[in-house]
Amino acid sequence: MRRHPIVRWLLLAAVLIVIGLWPPAATPIAWAFAGADHILATIPGPVLLLAAGIAWLKHRPAARPATA
Repeated sequence: MRRHPIVRWLLLAAVLIVIGLWPPAATPIAWAFAGADHILATIPGPVLLLAAGIAWLKHRPAARPATA
């Protein structure tokens, strides 16, 4: 039986916590989040809002046609 990939990752995290290897295993993930946070912090808020608005207008769902 195939398990869901999320279950595999959670089991891997549990094993790493139990055997004490979680901090070295999680360090690259923490660095990636810190880098993303730094990049987002350098972009002004109004620019992020404008980009989000443009993306929403470009990809918004089409209105459903009226049915009789």
